[in-house]
Amino acid sequence: VHQLEQAIREIFGQGPRGRRMALTFLSFGYTHGIPPEADLVMDVRFLPNPYFVEELKDLPGFDPRIHDFLLGFEETRDFLSRFQNLLSFLFPLYEREGKAYLTVAIGCTGGQHRSVAVAEKMKSLIQDQIPVRIRHRDLKHPA
Repeated sequence: VHQLEQAIREIFGQGPRGRRMALTFLSFGYTHGIPPEADLVMDVRFLPNPYFVEELKDLPGFDPRIHDFLLGFEETRDFLSRFQNLLSFLFPLYEREGKAYLTVAIGCTGGQHRSVAVAEKMKSLIQDQIPVRIRHRDLKHPA
């Protein structure tokens, strides 16, 4: 069945020789539940929380000050590198299976700071490898 599906996709331009798999980073807050459409879920609640820094708590995760705060920690930089390597490893494997899209959900407590910042940073790191979309499900402050 997989071989037939792969042959059909290649003939009609939707397989490994055609269109690339599309990736969506979906930030969310665990307080609102895990998104049911997620193929992979990454919990980033282990990262330092900007919510507890008075001058950062009301800023959205895409604000450069949130980005700078998080990247100021070695564990954030190390995590981003390892997460990028994991996704780079997985992309061709999912494509080989004929997957047309992949939704990677990234969650923190409320979906305002860490998950948003990590999703935005991951997009910037891998958008040259694969088409990337981004959605911030629980963000109160639209971009």
